[in-house]
Amino acid sequence: MDIQRRQNGESSTDRFLDLIADPFQAEISWLAAVKNVNEQELVDKIGLDAVVFLRFMRMVRNIFCVVTVFGLGILIPVSVVGGSPFYKQWNSIPTLMKFTPQYIFGTKFWAWVIVAYLIQATVCFFLWWNYKVVFKLRRTYFNSQEYTASLHSRSLLLTHIPTASRTDAGIVELVEQAKQTSDVPRTAIGRNVRDLPKLIRSHDEAVRELEAHLAKYLQNPNQLPATRPTCKVAKDDRASHGTGKVDAIDYLTERIARLESLIREVRESVDMRNPMSYGFASYTHIEDAHAVAYATRKKGPGGCDVYLAPKPHDLLWQNLAMSRKTRRIRRFWDGMWITLFTIAFIIPNILTSVFLSDFSHLGLVWPAFQRNLQAHPTGWAIAQGILAPLVQTLMYMGVPIVFRRLFTHSGDVSKTSRERHVTARLYAFFVFNNLLVFSIFGSAWRFVASVIAAQDRGVWQAIQDGHLFTQVMTGLCNVSTFWLTWQMQRNLGAAIDLSQAWIFTWSWIQRKCFSPTPRELIELSAPQPFPYADYYNNYLFVSTVGLCMGTLQPIILPVTAFYLTMDCIFKKYLLQYVFITKTESGGRFWKLLVNRILFAVLLANAVIALVVGAQGVGSINSVQNGNMLYAMVPLPILLFVFKWYCHKAFDDKLVYYSTIPYSDLEGSQHPDHPPVKRIQKISVRYGDPALYKKLLTPMVHAKSQHLLKEIFHDRSAGGHEIFEAPHRRSTDRARPMSLSYGDMFMTEMHSDQPGKPADGRQDIPPVEIVAESDLDFENFKKRAEFREQFGGDGELYGRPDDFSSRPGTPSTFTTLTEMGPYRHRDANGSRASSRTRLGEIDEPEQGTSYAPGYRQAPIADGFVDVRVPVTPLDAEEVLRPTGSRQPLVGTDERDYADDADGAGYFDRSLRNEDTSYDRFRGMR
Repeated sequence: MDIQRRQNGESSTDRFLDLIADPFQAEISWLAAVKNVNEQELVDKIGLDAVVFLRFMRMVRNIFCVVTVFGLGILIPVSVVGGSPFYKQWNSIPTLMKFTPQYIFGTKFWAWVIVAYLIQATVCFFLWWNYKVVFKLRRTYFNSQEYTASLHSRSLLLTHIPTASRTDAGIVELVEQAKQTSDVPRTAIGRNVRDLPKLIRSHDEAVRELEAHLAKYLQNPNQLPATRPTCKVAKDDRASHGTGKVDAIDYLTERIARLESLIREVRESVDMRNPMSYGFASYTHIEDAHAVAYATRKKGPGGCDVYLAPKPHDLLWQNLAMSRKTRRIRRFWDGMWITLFTIAFIIPNILTSVFLSDFSHLGLVWPAFQRNLQAHPTGWAIAQGILAPLVQTLMYMGVPIVFRRLFTHSGDVSKTSRERHVTARLYAFFVFNNLLVFSIFGSAWRFVASVIAAQDRGVWQAIQDGHLFTQVMTGLCNVSTFWLTWQMQRNLGAAIDLSQAWIFTWSWIQRKCFSPTPRELIELSAPQPFPYADYYNNYLFVSTVGLCMGTLQPIILPVTAFYLTMDCIFKKYLLQYVFITKTESGGRFWKLLVNRILFAVLLANAVIALVVGAQGVGSINSVQNGNMLYAMVPLPILLFVFKWYCHKAFDDKLVYYSTIPYSDLEGSQHPDHPPVKRIQKISVRYGDPALYKKLLTPMVHAKSQHLLKEIFHDRSAGGHEIFEAPHRRSTDRARPMSLSYGDMFMTEMHSDQPGKPADGRQDIPPVEIVAESDLDFENFKKRAEFREQFGGDGELYGRPDDFSSRPGTPSTFTTLTEMGPYRHRDANGSRASSRTRLGEIDEPEQGTSYAPGYRQAPIADGFVDVRVPVTPLDAEEVLRPTGSRQPLVGTDERDYADDADGAGYFDRSLRNEDTSYDRFRGMR
């Protein structure tokens, strides 16, 4: 590939592909493909969350590059020059210890006071500068076509709705009480799906367990094991199957079929369920929805809570109907668990901080070890430098998982808000346990040891002679060498991230040492979601350690700056070509990050005040030197003033598109801005995924296809050859057989009896055969079950992230109420909370608008007998080419003709065509 053929406007992707074609152009040519890309191009490619993450990293890097100048240019010279005259043994003091302030006294600490002001001014300047840039990025995101055309941008989520208002009309009344708008929103009340999510989870677990047994049993198709696999019976099946082990394949096959039948029955009866305490309201204009959300940000109408609706796949549906009492109780107890968890970590933290970070502490109470330590100082120094940071890292690897589950249990309504809460709590946990406890307990141990050694003079006198604050300051200076080593090891972690060593190692172990299922092999090849909470916490903690310990050991500052500089490049590459953003929040992390950086500055000022008080004032009992402490009093006040300014100037504009309804905006009725027609509105299609989600189909490797008849020898249904039906289009046998919610539903047809529905209650689930060449995520990236876990909102794989309609979900098109434009009730219709109506041909504004690619169903005539996917979100049915579909066995064959536009939807343009079934059957 000749790079000279490329135009000047080539993208970073083109440059990266050119590099792959000729990787030996230069030793570091890959850097250009990462560096030479502007921020707006990155927003379009990797999303605003990733761009805000990279901007945060660059901001922190720039802060430490500037602060490094203060540390190396002011603090180190003052410490070295000011300490050398006081100590005859100055030359015997380790070089790193000479850079700390423990050997100077008096007015020399004015340098630390000045540096405190310089650090705070530097941080506030960079925060203000980047606040403005993030504000512009956020407003550009608001005005982007992706956001303005999405459903969630103009929708509201209401929770804790009073019982009397749990109808579509009741939601309209609530939002009208909150803020009057010229537009009447379309609404949908939530439905009680009861145990449906639990049934689906049980079904998916059974499918994965069956796949695991089949993969292990069929590992060598030419030589099957002598005995068939067995398994324990699920708790809810013990009454019928006993408590012993049973044949795993037969039992799980029967359990899957039984769960599918039960799921279908629950889905068909969901319309009879009672409405829930949550619902959604959708407006024509984004301004109206955001104005209502802004007006109710402190208190909602009728006691309910009103939020800007997250994206449908971002919602934690199981928490939407949670009552205030339950949420309050769970938050209290989960907060208690987090507190106990934090306290429990103090014990191993103390052991690590006291003994592993400084082996001399162990020698104070273990004379034999002290002699060995003095005899082999080099070896123990190497062990001390490696062991303590390694133990610290391993201890905290599982903490984010625990916190994520606790916040899910406590009632967070969306995944993105849960990630922000996890980030905040992780930061507090790490600062308390890793920084405060780890650093201070080492000093406390030294103080206690000195008191014990001088107890013959009396405990109180020993405490006074111990000089607590001086001991704490000295201990912090000594432990700063540990944090220097810890910061240097961060570079190793950055290199491991870049090489993806852990992922490749785990993938190799899975393939070589176990019997992975086809589904697991596909998942191993999928792009990894970027763990924002983990990485944000890491860089926030690194920044806090750098600011706090950098004033005690200034060498930490350039080490931190170097680490952040290198990791900025690495993470930009990884976010462009390796990781994906699983759930996009649009940069909502920024406010949380600013607050934590300001807290880090406040904590750093406290450390400087401790040093000034202990060495500059307390040690020489000089009252006049107290002016240094008085000079630091304005620092926290100035910090709170800066925070107040940012809140007033930016925060509301970062969250809300507008705080004024569309009708009140100047120029909203201008001729250049014609009113939006009803047909252009996005209908409210928020529905619990449990009502339409396709169930998993067991996957089997193609090398074992010839053995399926033997394995399921007694499982053929109705005499049909169920394992000789390749290229099956749909695998979901749990779709409801009634219209219920949704636009149109067509049952599966029998292949041998035209016009007759297929038997949906076979004894076994369908089995999907996957060839070796297809065991790659690239071939399955549009499948719903893989896209939900690895899809990055779906935009990476050709599906808009926020569909405006979703057939098969419980919600409404045009709600019929007793008031306003929703009158004309039909006595034979369903109740007010679920009544829906399709648009008439001559009144398109009364209907619904569909997402691009969806063909609207005719009202009276012109039906075409074609294949209908369960939902338009079934991307493997609509977006994936026919040739790439995997053959499926296990049910009757149904091979319909595909069209280029995605057959399976209805189109008014087909009304004049011959739509008889005989004609269509002849096309097969």
